[in-house]
Amino acid sequence: MKKLLIATIAVASLSFAGCSSVGEMKGGNTNTGVSLSQKNYRVIQTGATGKDFGFRLLFIPIVSPDYADAKANLYKSVGQTLTGRAIALANQTEDKSMLDLILFQIPRVMITADVIEFIDTASDNPPKPAP
Repeated sequence: MKKLLIATIAVASLSFAGCSSVGEMKGGNTNTGVSLSQKNYRVIQTGATGKDFGFRLLFIPIVSPDYADAKANLYKSVGQTLTGRAIALANQTEDKSMLDLILFQIPRVMITADVIEFIDTASDNPPKPAP
């Protein structure tokens, strides 16, 4: 009888749980004109991801997920020192999801992108000496 009661409570609890997700691909609006049609870049890592979580109690936000923390985690996931290098994020997507339980929710922000590094093409083609 006790096992039946526990199973009933577990099934009832799961029926009140849920999950939702929203994602979008941002074009990124910068004033820098960059052409990726030439061999002026190299791919450091494809599909690098960074996540950050929050917490809501009874639909009241206690801690919100932070995009800046998610992006910092993305850079850490590359596994290389990126300081001082000319890097950019290409094909960046941002996904928001929410795990809904009975009394609390866990929101999540996940950023996925390809990390690229711009290289100096002038060093590949040194200037020719004047005749």
